[in-house]
Amino acid sequence: MSGRSYPPRGQRWVPAATVSPVTTIEVRTGARQELLDVTDAVAAAVRELGVDDGAVLAFVPHTTAAVTVNEGYDPDVAADVGRWLADRIPRDEGYAHAEGNSDSHIKAILVGSSELLPVAGGRLVLGRWQRVFFCEFDGPRTRELRVSAV
Repeated sequence: MSGRSYPPRGQRWVPAATVSPVTTIEVRTGARQELLDVTDAVAAAVRELGVDDGAVLAFVPHTTAAVTVNEGYDPDVAADVGRWLADRIPRDEGYAHAEGNSDSHIKAILVGSSELLPVAGGRLVLGRWQRVFFCEFDGPRTRELRVSAV
């Protein structure tokens, strides 16, 4: 029987994977280390992707940059976070990596390359003071932040 739509005995049927569309946001950074509020750009990506309810994944495809959610009402918070990271992970600490940006890699690992962001009614669902930040640790550069529906 060649036209069966179920798997042969002992095998599992696995549906074909679906690929969600991705919106790429270009982020231009102006300093070696900075936290940039990209909430409005991510919200625009949610609208572009047509996500009504569910979630989007914000992903940074770089090894010396990251993305996070934190307070955006007071800009001193982002400055404090940047200063705290710089104090604890200094640029010149005798690292073996020859490019001279090992501190940037370490910071990116600690902060993380992605955030899962809830969406309801076509809008990001963030806490009262929360904003989405692109975290640059080896700039200035032109970077990407990719947003996809999940």
